[in-house]
Amino acid sequence: MGSNSRVSAMAILLFSMAFLMGFLPFCSAEIRHSEIRSDDRSIIPFDEFGFTHEGRLEIYVKEASYKHLKGETINPVHMGFFLSTRDAWAHVLQDLEHGEIHCVLESKLIVHLFTFKDLENLISYNKTFKDFEANQYTLVFANCIPDVVVSMDVKTVIYNLEGAGDGTKDYLSAGETLLPKLYFSLSLIYVVLAGVWIFVVVRNRLTAYRIHLFMAVLICLKALNLLCEAEDKSFIKRTGTAHGWDVLFYIFSFLKGIMLFTLIVLIGTGWSFLKPYLQGKEKKVLIVVIPLQVLANIATVVIDETGPYAKDWLAWKQMFLLVDVICCCAVLFPIVWSIKNLRQAAHTDGKAAVNLMKLTLFRQYYIVVVCYIYFTRVVVYALITITAYKYAWTSVMAGELATLAFYVFTGYRFRPIGHNPYFVIDDDEEEAASQSLKLEDDFEL
Repeated sequence: MGSNSRVSAMAILLFSMAFLMGFLPFCSAEIRHSEIRSDDRSIIPFDEFGFTHEGRLEIYVKEASYKHLKGETINPVHMGFFLSTRDAWAHVLQDLEHGEIHCVLESKLIVHLFTFKDLENLISYNKTFKDFEANQYTLVFANCIPDVVVSMDVKTVIYNLEGAGDGTKDYLSAGETLLPKLYFSLSLIYVVLAGVWIFVVVRNRLTAYRIHLFMAVLICLKALNLLCEAEDKSFIKRTGTAHGWDVLFYIFSFLKGIMLFTLIVLIGTGWSFLKPYLQGKEKKVLIVVIPLQVLANIATVVIDETGPYAKDWLAWKQMFLLVDVICCCAVLFPIVWSIKNLRQAAHTDGKAAVNLMKLTLFRQYYIVVVCYIYFTRVVVYALITITAYKYAWTSVMAGELATLAFYVFTGYRFRPIGHNPYFVIDDDEEEAASQSLKLEDDFEL
């Protein structure tokens, strides 16, 4: 086979990255139509799915064609579809690196489906594959011939048969089948939380600020977002398509994401609590964060609606992660500025206790925001990599519970109450705070 059978190192690297990026959860229908046009990639990943012992893969290929850019003869047996687990793919990469195999399709570690040899003289090809070992698989197309471009229309229908034995199809991966119930339960919790918050704000309307109304809107958007996500997953589970619920999910997810980051910035600057306006540098943070959130949501839609087979899918995935990291870092700056200003004010304006209490509160909030960002961006994704595929829903639950805890903490610490901790401080507390600041200064010296 020689050089014509080797998969390029860059293609292997890209596909390895695609596997790793596949650890990140995203919403997609399990009936997918993919159009490949003049594609010269050695590896094209399509879908990842957790199969039970009753898993099924229906694949339809039509208008398949290929052409060698240098006009050389092509053996279509070196182009084909296969299934691979993550562990198997790691070993395949090692075999390719050590020269034990020259083409992915030669490996005995993958589940071979069919090659372009089977498509010869056929207008279209369709077949149902079953009897897989229960595991998480990725459907992949391999082209082991350099300088060959491939075009085809591919439709994949992936599902598990439910245990009742009546032939009911479950189009959600084995690790996601419980997500509709999880999202619906969480949406009910946020509905109750919204009701409690509105009651607290109305009851303490004389001490409520505009930011408390902002919080109420955010909680309502979060509840609607989870409800739409529950319906989205429910329709995919039963029919394989979202039936428009994904559009509503994207809308509420977009609004919720922008409002959440904006809320963190506003609280971090003390807006509405400590001052009625934002300073220039604080406005710049919002000017940066809001457009980035718009870009992040556009990337999310592209990622979900195209799938990993698209040439620029990985680039959009990387852009989303980069933008998300930038937003998470940006919202921390206003909190740091507030802590610095309060620390200085505690020594200069003669209101040590007031500023010490504000300082303590903002320090706590800074720590909580950092922990929330770290847990939902790092720990949750680490859980995805170490958790068995059929328990993938647990990482989603962990992330949502962390978000719920963050909402509850923020609401409790910044709730409207009559005895406002920012301003109502008696003489004894003032003296105690002054001594505390003096001891803290002595300790720093």
